Amino acid sequence: MAETTCQACHGSPELLRRVEVRPIRPEERGAWDALVAAHHYLGLRSLFGKTLRYVATLDGRWLALLGWQAAALKCAPRDTWIGWGRVLHYQRLHLLANNARFLILPAAGDMPNLASRVLALNLRRLSADWQRVHGHPLLLAETFVDRARFTGACYRAANWQVVGTTRGFARRNGRYAPHGAPKQALVYPLHPHARALLCAATLPAPWSTPMQSVALTSAQLQDLQQRLSALPNGRRPRGLRHRQGTVLSIAIAAVLAGRRGYSAIAEWAADLTQAQLKRLRARFNPRTERFEPPSEPTLRRVLQTCDAPAVNATLSGWLLGVTNPDDAVAVDGKALRGALRPDGTQVHLLSAFLQEQGITIAQREIPAKTNEIPELKPLLEPLDLTGRVVTADALHTQRETARFLVEDKQAHYLLTVKANQPTLYADLSALTAAHFPPQHRDPR
Repeated sequence: MAETTCQACHGSPELLRRVEVRPIRPEERGAWDALVAAHHYLGLRSLFGKTLRYVATLDGRWLALLGWQAAALKCAPRDTWIGWGRVLHYQRLHLLANNARFLILPAAGDMPNLASRVLALNLRRLSADWQRVHGHPLLLAETFVDRARFTGACYRAANWQVVGTTRGFARRNGRYAPHGAPKQALVYPLHPHARALLCAATLPAPWSTPMQSVALTSAQLQDLQQRLSALPNGRRPRGLRHRQGTVLSIAIAAVLAGRRGYSAIAEWAADLTQAQLKRLRARFNPRTERFEPPSEPTLRRVLQTCDAPAVNATLSGWLLGVTNPDDAVAVDGKALRGALRPDGTQVHLLSAFLQEQGITIAQREIPAKTNEIPELKPLLEPLDLTGRVVTADALHTQRETARFLVEDKQAHYLLTVKANQPTLYADLSALTAAHFPPQHRDPR
């Protein structure tokens, strides 16, 4: 969490105009870490996820240090201010960065307005630097201020917005535990339409970054191709040049890389190297002695004639097999804005996705005359959920849902209980730590 050890001051515009903010150089990392550990009241164990470290200088003299890291996984005031749903939250959290450390060094002395000036200079270049280092720009910056220690005046002076107060929980050893120190949450839009973009159905460039590349073993890739090749082939056998499994593998990879539409997928396939085409089992032309990608008409025919539900089920099963088995599966429903059925009712989808990856592994349209509850079972039925944790909101806190997950799917569940089930809510509220004695004691 970000804290600042500065105080807001006034005056000295001549000196402030000479202040510069830049990323540290590799050889400066040790000195930066040592200064933060020595002078910041939180010290420094590490920064988490994607990080950037900055230094503010005046004529080469270090005045302040700033550290940025991946955004907080959960922050109710921030998420409410943005207004995004759970699926978009996990898919776009990488477009936020957290100001984890801000330290005015003792050597800076009493320089008026230094803190807000340094913040402003840093924010001007933050997104571009993030793009250069991590491959994508940012839309929003966040920070957290301990009001028991600091006023946060330098952030507000730099036009940060207060969005609320946290509940006072921190993630420790993979779990959220109370630390008894709620903090003020502030955000700074790095784009004038940051909120709208974070909630948009689709993102324009440059924020629609492709999924990070993942190194697959030959066995994993071969498994995917075998699964896809086993699907029914809707094309006529005469004149076929490209295997259906190969065409589907290339199309899936292109979509994961952010391509949309037949032409875009074909262009992406045409840019593949010979080594990549060979690994994807593309057609080898003996006349030219080269591997050839499928053309746009071939891609169109295969994608239009394949069994789409079967492809989705195959891909979902494969993804569950190659991803972290500890990654929980979240179930969430969402109404599609602007999508209407012929009878005028709005289209509503129920989705299952991997929480850490943000990858949708199953999706089902909710019929107009029912709701999400009876659709959860057919949504998860084809998936191998053995040993995984499944999370859902209070709507799905049902006996049959819990039985289905534990007995039929051999999974664990984490379901929300609210006051709409007063008896269960009262029973759970009456429980204390004494009702959950330790299941294991360390003899040491």
